[in-house]
Amino acid sequence: MSSLSLAVRDSNTMLRRNLLHARRYPSGTLNLLLTPVMMLLLFVYIFGDVMSAGIGGGADRSDYIAYIVPGLLLMTIGSTVIGAAVYVSMDMTEGLIARFRTMAVYRPSVLIGHVVGSVLQSVMSVVLVGAIGVAIGFRSTDATALEWLAAFGLIVFFALALTWIAVGMGLASPNPEAASNMAMPLILLPLISSAFIPADTMPGWFQPIAEYQPFTPAIETLRGLLLGTEIGNNGWIAIAWCIGLIALGYRWSMAQFNRDPK
Repeated sequence: MSSLSLAVRDSNTMLRRNLLHARRYPSGTLNLLLTPVMMLLLFVYIFGDVMSAGIGGGADRSDYIAYIVPGLLLMTIGSTVIGAAVYVSMDMTEGLIARFRTMAVYRPSVLIGHVVGSVLQSVMSVVLVGAIGVAIGFRSTDATALEWLAAFGLIVFFALALTWIAVGMGLASPNPEAASNMAMPLILLPLISSAFIPADTMPGWFQPIAEYQPFTPAIETLRGLLLGTEIGNNGWIAIAWCIGLIALGYRWSMAQFNRDPK
């Protein structure tokens, strides 16, 4: 059997292991999913009339639903991938990764299983939150099939980028609780992005914080694909962020995984 076949086989085995773990303990994913769902309902039904004034043009609650849903979809990814950090840390603290290091398996397959499993969970979570968005009034009638395909590709690419960062956080953490705390910026960053109001309506000193981070260009790109708004350079910036985060997360994770245990 070729080395490529062994890598695929071992990665597939690790993926099945992580999916079975997620199926047996669904409460972890559900708890992480509650944050974007509650944010969606809170900002639409409690603050919707007030927040809609922030997007200008005499917008009402239905306009604000259209505005906020793309941001909440990417926030869902940030929430879900925290589970990857926690599960990787659990494997580290329980000695499973140390055991895998001694076995005749393709070494990166342990992490690849976590990454692919987390991306699949993120996509399913996005679909669920998107369905809730549609139920409360979100519509994307102008998007073409190609734009929907591009939007799905962006969601998967962004989930892959955040997952590799989360895996690195899990490997670097001494315990699952620390991993969960270290990964909290993945939930907090969308709160200071253009997810809820346009960045140009924020105070001048705060606008660079909202603009020069990975969530804002990704949100604006997704918003443009689904709603037909201007994308500008945000698409290329979002892709660059994803590539950079994947490279950083992969190198960081592999360095942590391959280090000699103390």
